[in-house]
Amino acid sequence: MVRLPRSAPFWTAALALLLSLLLLGHRGIWDPDEGRYTNVALNMLDSGDWLNPRRNHEVGHWTKPPLTYWAIASSVAAFGVNPWAARLPAALSYLLCVWLAWRIARRLRPGCENQAALIYATMLFTVGAAQLITTDYLLAAAETLAMWAFVEARFGPGAARPRRWIALMWVGFALAFLTKGPPGLLPLLVVLLFDAALPGRREHRALQWSGLLLFVLLALPWYVAVIHGNPGLFRYFIGDEVVNRVTTNEFGRHGEWYGWLQVYLPTLLLGTLPWTPALLRWARTLPARVRPWWRDPPRRAADAAWLLPCLWLLLPLLVFCLARSRLPLYILPLFVPLAVIAAMQRHQEGRALPRWPRLALWAALLLGLQAVAGFWPTHKDAADWARAIRARAGAVREVVFVEDMARYGLHLHLGRGVEIEKISLEPLPQPRFNPPYDEPLATELAEHEPHVVWICKAGRWPALRARIAALGYQASALGTPYQGRVMFRVSKPRP
Repeated sequence: MVRLPRSAPFWTAALALLLSLLLLGHRGIWDPDEGRYTNVALNMLDSGDWLNPRRNHEVGHWTKPPLTYWAIASSVAAFGVNPWAARLPAALSYLLCVWLAWRIARRLRPGCENQAALIYATMLFTVGAAQLITTDYLLAAAETLAMWAFVEARFGPGAARPRRWIALMWVGFALAFLTKGPPGLLPLLVVLLFDAALPGRREHRALQWSGLLLFVLLALPWYVAVIHGNPGLFRYFIGDEVVNRVTTNEFGRHGEWYGWLQVYLPTLLLGTLPWTPALLRWARTLPARVRPWWRDPPRRAADAAWLLPCLWLLLPLLVFCLARSRLPLYILPLFVPLAVIAAMQRHQEGRALPRWPRLALWAALLLGLQAVAGFWPTHKDAADWARAIRARAGAVREVVFVEDMARYGLHLHLGRGVEIEKISLEPLPQPRFNPPYDEPLATELAEHEPHVVWICKAGRWPALRARIAALGYQASALGTPYQGRVMFRVSKPRP
């Protein structure tokens, strides 16, 4: 008879695997975000072009660098075209963060590593985000990998082979840069500030030529290739995707002065459950801890293990609060330092790991919330849309949305090779990169593509049908409206 180990790392790993993988494919792809990332990844598989992200064969999709798309495409190629495979990269990133939280806490405060891993594995926000397809979990894993390497270089036993750890740190930052561009380098500010506050031996320093060269070789080739092939793309990356997101409310993401209170405060208070009390106790002691760091360099050096996770949390959080584009998932990478701080606080207070029956009840609640999400009625579930389309239209090669939100999740649920397009009624002036529409109605009609399902809002159906007739085509509704939308076919009338 095989006896299962009773160690905390074993049960933490088992719990993390259960929470991340058991119900990973329980629900369909939710639009818009999950559908958009999955659609671009599937287009890479369909076309064989892994260099240029595209939302269909005609229009590129340049809002994010390619690492998330590469990860999703690789997973789908290996495990099939299904939601479980599409979400697997996020789940694996969560598992990697659990392990890295253990490693980082072990170096900073030996004895609290089991608590750090368990805390991260069971936080409400970290578990919930592991069930979503976004760039933020891959970003969190890459940034945490970089920070772990820096911790090993500065706090490892005898600081053995620090240059190798610094090289690994730059690998992590390169992966972060390929996931979200310049915002992925935000923890580098933490590293540089810590280096300035606590200068170490020369080989510990983060800015080493070997590491910088490794970063350039890994992170920049894709950018150089696509910028060379698409004139004006560099200006778009810097202007729209970096400067405008930080300094303006162009994207409507809580850009008001109080937006950070609306978004980040609830995320931190509720997302860290059930470990919020430990973090609140730490927050109460923080002012008294910071004053000696500011005035007394020897005390700062003695408290280096506390200083680093505090900087790692507070400096990026300040930047996120000042930026005018704010979403809860932006601060997902900060939940590793939150878990480490909570573990160090509990360890300092002499608190042991909670009893497993209590954790089992919390895990059951988390799994219950995941199950409820799968059955929760929502118009965003692309699986329901796919069933409705198949019931009305049968074979489908393309779905066209007329001045309506494109349901890109249909690409996965209707199968590879299906294109999703969003068109306008009239030709409109559009930006070169990431235009809101793929093409105007007349252009789409002129393509005469077979097995196309068209979708528009029910309120626009009479006017749109008349507009299509005026262009020499006939629109025929497919059954009754679905979710306030009319599905229809378009044909060329016989002479």
